[in-house]
Amino acid sequence: MSGYGLLIDYEFCTGCHSCEVACKTEKNLPEGQFGIQLAQIGPWRIDETRWQYDYVPVPTDICDLCQDRVAAGKMPKCVHHCQSLIMEYGPVEELAVKAAGKSKTVLFSR
Repeated sequence: MSGYGLLIDYEFCTGCHSCEVACKTEKNLPEGQFGIQLAQIGPWRIDETRWQYDYVPVPTDICDLCQDRVAAGKMPKCVHHCQSLIMEYGPVEELAVKAAGKSKTVLFSR
């Protein structure tokens, strides 16, 4: 593996949509288009006392990991504005090591 990517630890995502709004603003995307979009998982019952209800920020084909921002030494806009601090941008090899011990992560790279 080589290059840079986005690690999303969705265990603590609050579903605030800050990543979506930041991306749409940065890329000036029209209504209905997203560079990153929040997907809702659940709710559904696991057993008598537990429910599954999560959010997963999912990069779309429009996402270029904010190439212009990154070239200027900045973080991708979704990472910069994530209120739950669940997103991390960096070398794929380093992100893969961080993701290895977690059960609710998504690693995205271009």
